[in-house]
Amino acid sequence: MALKVGDKAPAFSMKTDGGGKVSLSQLKGQTVVLYFYPKDDTSGCTAQACGFRDSLPKFGKIDAAVVGVSRDSVESHDKFKQKHKLNFTLGSDETGKVTEDYGVWVEKSMYGRKYMGIDRSTFLIDAKGIIRGIWRKVKVPGHVDEVLKEVKKLAEKVEA
Repeated sequence: MALKVGDKAPAFSMKTDGGGKVSLSQLKGQTVVLYFYPKDDTSGCTAQACGFRDSLPKFGKIDAAVVGVSRDSVESHDKFKQKHKLNFTLGSDETGKVTEDYGVWVEKSMYGRKYMGIDRSTFLIDAKGIIRGIWRKVKVPGHVDEVLKEVKKLAEKVEA
């Protein structure tokens, strides 16, 4: 069953770059931008990560945490993060539980060959753990700005 806006976000806990851990419960009270991407250090994923990196100060001003998730290993995340000076957490979903819970592990097709992979998706989760925005089949150009706009709207509603 696909997640919808208004649903409770599935709980998660996973290892991160730098030997850390991240979980939804430890981010409670904060707005969370949870974005799923296919692979470290590929062109689209790098462009997306660098977009979040460059906009992170704007997300920080509205107390929003950004967490990138792929099935790559912690070691791969460490290299990716260092190479591109990424300033936010990268979660390693090596077991695939988180990508499956969020419904982003899907059948894809390239050059007529079918395979399983991550559907580039972003979830906006409010401070109470409720999904307030979902973007699926994300096109990288303009995506970070679109997410930031929704995070700002959410912050304004909370303040009102």
